[in-house]
Amino acid sequence: MTRTEEEKKPARVVVADDQTVVREGIVMLLGLLPGVEVVGAAGDGEEAVRLVGELAPDVVLMDLRMPRCDGVEATRRIRSQYPGTQVVVLTTFADDESLFPALRAGARGYLTKDAGGDEIVRAVESVLSGDAGLSPSVQRRLLERLSQPEHEPVPATAESPDGLTARETEVLVLIAEGLSNQDIARKLHVSTATVKTHINNLFAKTGLKDRAQAVRYAYAKGLVWPPGK
Repeated sequence: MTRTEEEKKPARVVVADDQTVVREGIVMLLGLLPGVEVVGAAGDGEEAVRLVGELAPDVVLMDLRMPRCDGVEATRRIRSQYPGTQVVVLTTFADDESLFPALRAGARGYLTKDAGGDEIVRAVESVLSGDAGLSPSVQRRLLERLSQPEHEPVPATAESPDGLTARETEVLVLIAEGLSNQDIARKLHVSTATVKTHINNLFAKTGLKDRAQAVRYAYAKGLVWPPGK
């Protein structure tokens, strides 16, 4: 499906990114592209939602890692409150940890920040035509994720203790099973940096100081069984 000539007028775009230099650079790049008109720029998710309400843009180019309200939550609110506005995620992180929550929240496109101008225009045109605007690299990761068997989940009888998220609990279980950060990243299909973030978060919530304590903690909470049990 393609847009009609009436719909071929420049796409009105809001850019949301908390890093001023990055945000201004994207705005400058978009200003040079045909078929795109930047109507606003936001420094966080809260401001992005507000600007969408005020400006009714066609598309928001949405960073994911922002203060106050991150890109996933902002996307969810925009798609719920302003369904006429599409969201294309534009982020540094091309990993599943960011990709799938963003798509579930309603994002129709997903580009990394090294995307060229032509790629951005194609993504904007695609989502406005009702198609998905995913970069080739993201499409490959999506297909890889769908074609690979899921890792074993945390036992259904185990509850996440001390306010851990489900993903933090998964990481804790994999630590207790002896996996390295790199092994955990491969198993969960995320980056090593993402694994380190989860580990830092779960250590902070539980008061753990090292992996040995994490193993004992996982056993004590019934998240894993010692060998031979």
